[in-house]
Amino acid sequence: MNRQLGRTGLYLRLSRDDEKAGESLSIENQRAILRRFAEENGGTVAGEYADDGWSGTNFDRPAVKRLLEDAKDGKLDTIVVKDLSRFGRNYIQVGQYIDYIFPAYGIRFIALSDHIDTADRASTAMDMMPIMNVFNEWHAANTRKKIRAVLEAEWRQGKYTNWAYPYGYRAGGDGNRTAVIDEEAAAVVRRIFDMRLQGRSVRTIAKALTDEGIPNPTAHYVRLDGKKSERRNSARWSPKTVSDILQDETYLGTLTQHKTTRFSYKNRRVLRVPPDERAVRENAHEAIVDREIFEKVQAMRQSVSRGRTDGSGRLHPLSGLLICAECGKKMKYKAGGSAQKQGGRYVCRTYADLGKKYCTSHSVSETQLERLILQDLHSLAGEEEIDEQAERERFLAERAKRCEKDLLAEEREVRSLKNRLAELDRLIGTAFEEKVLGSLPEEICRELLEKYRAEKESAEQKLARLENNSARKQNLNEETEEYLSRLKKYAACKELTREMCIQLIQSIIIGEKPASGGPRQICIRYKATKRSSDGKDNGKK
Repeated sequence: MNRQLGRTGLYLRLSRDDEKAGESLSIENQRAILRRFAEENGGTVAGEYADDGWSGTNFDRPAVKRLLEDAKDGKLDTIVVKDLSRFGRNYIQVGQYIDYIFPAYGIRFIALSDHIDTADRASTAMDMMPIMNVFNEWHAANTRKKIRAVLEAEWRQGKYTNWAYPYGYRAGGDGNRTAVIDEEAAAVVRRIFDMRLQGRSVRTIAKALTDEGIPNPTAHYVRLDGKKSERRNSARWSPKTVSDILQDETYLGTLTQHKTTRFSYKNRRVLRVPPDERAVRENAHEAIVDREIFEKVQAMRQSVSRGRTDGSGRLHPLSGLLICAECGKKMKYKAGGSAQKQGGRYVCRTYADLGKKYCTSHSVSETQLERLILQDLHSLAGEEEIDEQAERERFLAERAKRCEKDLLAEEREVRSLKNRLAELDRLIGTAFEEKVLGSLPEEICRELLEKYRAEKESAEQKLARLENNSARKQNLNEETEEYLSRLKKYAACKELTREMCIQLIQSIIIGEKPASGGPRQICIRYKATKRSSDGKDNGKK
């Protein structure tokens, strides 16, 4: 057909996978072919629209958007692409554009290699176009399936497949791209964990790092890699960044991949993968943080205490640990008035926010409460030797109660995993036998073996973690000794500190002062043994 092209838009696309095909699909090669075609057919190039590195299944591409805007504005008469797959690999959307949208704006569409020209609707190529579109989409789906299989194989081998490394690590030079410690950043990571153990909140830690001008993870990588945008080079730390670091098991030497996935190759919505379906490899690289420190920080996250600073920026030792005995809400620190000389006071948050109709004040002096806790710690340790045998027996009894259900559940899961592993061994053997006998095609046998082996490795890793957890739960002597050691250490202190409270105290239940004027109940629940101590407030303000 000799119809002139007129104002022509040239659309070019190259995905990351297409780059492996070489020069035949390169942007420059597409540009040369399309320009030559436009010149030979009386076309004037009105615009070039190139999406480099974009998948054809995604129509939310910047150049496609610009192309459609120019088409709607009447700036184009013809759109030319090298082939249909360059325009897209979603057969429904490609068909909508070619059959409905472009004709509505009077746009002629040409795909050179496929001999598609909407000016000649009666051609055989136009009849075959729906089949071509379906094949192009199948190719995208098949490519994604192959990429996923390669990724799963690399996860099993312990190869690092993510593009970026967690703060504190960088890429190693081996074939698996094993993470190696970036000592400058690792020192900051260790400091963050130490500050948290001292009882400082994530917000306070973030502010301290920002005030000191320490580059945040993004700024740190910008400094190492000059190719990244300087616009992002800021030293500001956010509480979320600190919180994410404190929860990341990568710092224990654990490599966890496949944390997220896509709903499908068409729908790009990101979904979180359940923890038991992720690719996890223990001791994959050198740890930055000791497991003991990491687990203490996780225990602090689960504690009732979060802690808040007051107007002057001070984080009080007991912040977040006090709970109203009546309504169960946390106590709120109040400064000012006559109590300020004694260090302020704590009142029920429900009372402070809603009034006495919903709860009473439960007001307690900060100074007197701290003195009471110190006295209780001294009484627990005392001047005399602690009866370690009695403490140990009490600890074991309390711990057995708390862990009995968890241990039973884990034992059931361990049995289930062992049974499944035996079944997988049987299935693998059966697949080999059927292949040898000729009743199972080689390709299907290969797919089944890959599936069984992947499930087996995942089950073995999960079983190892469960057995390791069970061993640690049953080995309680170390935890008991640690608790007694902390108790002795802090019992000699003359002043209550935030670190001491976080390490020793689970919560403090504050009862209301009786109307009769007698002492009120204050229950201190200690960590490790969950031992409770009933303190008595003498009623003085």
